[in-house]
Amino acid sequence: MVEIKTPEQIAKMRAAGLVVAEIHRRTAEAAVPGASTKDLDDVAAQTLAEHGAKPNFLGYGGFPATICTSVNDVVVHGIPDRETVLSSGDVISIDAGAIIDGWHADAAITVLVGEGHGPELVELSQVTEASLWAGIAAFRKGNRLVDVSKAVESFIRRQPRPASGKYGIVEDYGGHGIGSEMHMDPHLLNYVDRRRGRGPRFVPGFCLAIEPMITLGTPKTHVLADEWTVKTNDGTWASHWEHSVALTEAGPLVLTAPDGGRARLAELGVTAAPDPLA
Repeated sequence: MVEIKTPEQIAKMRAAGLVVAEIHRRTAEAAVPGASTKDLDDVAAQTLAEHGAKPNFLGYGGFPATICTSVNDVVVHGIPDRETVLSSGDVISIDAGAIIDGWHADAAITVLVGEGHGPELVELSQVTEASLWAGIAAFRKGNRLVDVSKAVESFIRRQPRPASGKYGIVEDYGGHGIGSEMHMDPHLLNYVDRRRGRGPRFVPGFCLAIEPMITLGTPKTHVLADEWTVKTNDGTWASHWEHSVALTEAGPLVLTAPDGGRARLAELGVTAAPDPLA
């Protein structure tokens, strides 16, 4: 069952989303050569505490940290630790969440650490982020779940191929509903699988975490012995971008973007909904 939110509940999710945006701002600044992924986790924990928010990753299914830090060929669910120290040229995705008054927000960014990144890695992150916004633009009243999947996949397939040959759209992980829990129905693929049908129709109060994950090679992944860390099968590097988005009567509100998604959506001809906390 899809949970439909009231405007008051969406406002609480927006409050949580702004905390996530602040976590990303601070951890992106801290993701410098010589920093450990545990250093970033400490920054996230401090940010949550300062804003009176609770972590939604810590303890979730036994996950031992506040955020996920996925470096290079790690796609998602990397566990922060003192041993993983960032170097110039690394790529890290930082997946973060927050809870305010029982309502969740969840988002991820990809950060290029230091210098020395080849154009292929820069373009990988840019394509992944832009495919996220293409998906958000398709999240509108009357559309169905498959329309978001199609928008994400179509954008990626239209891009010039990288030197590695192709972009791999990760198959085993995708977006999800979000609200009174972090992961809820429906599951959102980042590609079209006609066997799954068109999915539910979007109405105001529908909330999704949209999160494309793209590699420079295979879409296939495997989980390490820690039962969390997900790596590409061929060792190619990955990018992960995500936003939590609420559909309102006035259009989409990007809960985890500082401006509610106004600027990026305007570039795509979409008007973002007014911010309930402005």
